[in-house]
Amino acid sequence: MTETARRSALDEFDRQILAILQKDNLTPQRKIGEAVNLSAPAVQRRIKRMTETGVIQANVAIVDPAALGHPITIFVEVEVISETAEQIEDAKREFAAIPEIQLCYYVTGEADFVMMITVPSMAAYEALTKRLFFGNNNVKRFRSFVAMDRIKTGLEVPV
Repeated sequence: MTETARRSALDEFDRQILAILQKDNLTPQRKIGEAVNLSAPAVQRRIKRMTETGVIQANVAIVDPAALGHPITIFVEVEVISETAEQIEDAKREFAAIPEIQLCYYVTGEADFVMMITVPSMAAYEALTKRLFFGNNNVKRFRSFVAMDRIKTGLEVPV
């Protein structure tokens, strides 16, 4: 199903269900049904359909990185030397495999990639940059922005 078809297949009930699940995906289906005026089995069918079609991509716990020993968040812009399709795909695979990289986007503009990284210390970040950037012959340059405060986090999409 195409992206446009998935979006257009969502009705108002689906959107209301998604709004609730994005705030707390552990909300019982009975409670969701009460909130949107559907039966729990109807809610379950809709959630199953949205999961099967890829509208719901995952059910995850959002964890405080500091609680797991990764209190430092760093945003990084990466510019590569050569943008052949093969080299970009190699970079995407490499970046996707690094656990410290929380988010990574291939973007337009001056930078080729923008990512969010969490690390336990600046020494750990330095070691990561040596491995990921300085050790990569296709990385032209990278810029780091250390977060001073978490103002808003989350992946909630407006419905």
